[in-house]
Amino acid sequence: MQTQTYYAATAPSLSFAPLAGEHHAVEVAVLGGGFAGLATARGLQERGIASVAVLEAQTIGNGASGRNGGFVFGGYSRDAVDLVNDLGLGPARELYARSREAVALIRSRIDAHAIACDKVEGGALLVNWFRHSVHAERQLRDQARWLREHFGVVWDEIAPAQVREWLDTERYGGALLERDAFHFHPLKYALGLARVIDQAGGRVYEHSPVMAVDRQPGDGFVLRTGHGAAIRAAQVVVAGGAYLKSLLPALTGARLPIATYVIATEPLVHAPIRTASALYDNRFAFDYYRMLPDRRLLWGGRISIQERDPARIAQMLQADLLKVYPQLAGVRIEHAWGGLMSYARHKMPQIGQLAPGLWFAQAFGGHGVAPTTVAGEWLADAISGRADLPAALQRYGLTPVFGQAGLLAAQASYSWAELRDALRERLT
Repeated sequence: MQTQTYYAATAPSLSFAPLAGEHHAVEVAVLGGGFAGLATARGLQERGIASVAVLEAQTIGNGASGRNGGFVFGGYSRDAVDLVNDLGLGPARELYARSREAVALIRSRIDAHAIACDKVEGGALLVNWFRHSVHAERQLRDQARWLREHFGVVWDEIAPAQVREWLDTERYGGALLERDAFHFHPLKYALGLARVIDQAGGRVYEHSPVMAVDRQPGDGFVLRTGHGAAIRAAQVVVAGGAYLKSLLPALTGARLPIATYVIATEPLVHAPIRTASALYDNRFAFDYYRMLPDRRLLWGGRISIQERDPARIAQMLQADLLKVYPQLAGVRIEHAWGGLMSYARHKMPQIGQLAPGLWFAQAFGGHGVAPTTVAGEWLADAISGRADLPAALQRYGLTPVFGQAGLLAAQASYSWAELRDALRERLT
């Protein structure tokens, strides 16, 4: 089994030099070379702010942005019904609509800049794990109706018989199909977007860990890296997510680093999946998976506060895979990896200012491909002076997570949700 992620093993060779020396100045410096940082930098360029630098501590897409399932669809980690309860229908509808617009923006950037990222226009299929539960089937139908009536979102209802036509398994009942969704190679997309930023005159630096963000007397900031280099910026965007560590305690104290895991099989001669859709189920800790262009099956799942080694990840997720597709018992797992997502207690992105000119975006909660792009658009609008950040974001601030105690509480909550799903399955 390879130690690299499948994405790293199949991504093009593209690298950027580290920041060196101290004689650098830009209008906006962005900390973090993941989706949020890259989307912000590109959004600023599209609004006429050319003097932009992206500083990444490792390599572009090294964190969650280059390790995820590759699903691109609307919504946030927080349920749409909860958004309405939090904000009222109008603001909730606007936030949700922006996430759907982000799906279209990602699609248009891929097409406009010819980013070769294995884009598959197959939609996303939400399948019912509790196949014997009439209540679960009704919940799916109610969910589709609610989204249509309140948000104007149309998901197709898929009968159990059709699901079995597409998937060689008796595991599932019916499903909902979100046709506007697609899936892609996330690391190829991140690298492609970094290339676009670089070619448009922005600066992209890898292996440039920022160790200090110091406000300058009068105006602006100086960012200093662990290698003795420095860059001046009038404004700064911090988008380090779960990998930010302790640079800015106000940010690291407001989000939990939560692990999830992914495997990729060897190429399959007889694939049990006859749909181009990306798939996930309706449990709390659901499986998510899709066929790759080279006929491998990419399979993700589990959430935990623990990072695990690839061998253990392969063992765990292969067992999960075989619960659905036992006919794949002899298939080799060729890649296994984990990654950290940043979660807020309220399950919404945290986007705002720590101080004048010091912006942040984090806590995309495992549902980040479209919301990171939304964040980039909101921040680019605010920094360029086009529009203020949406007032609704103030509802989802930097709520403390209480360090190790918060992690333990999160693990207890996850374990209880998984047990509840297991009991529900046995009772149906």
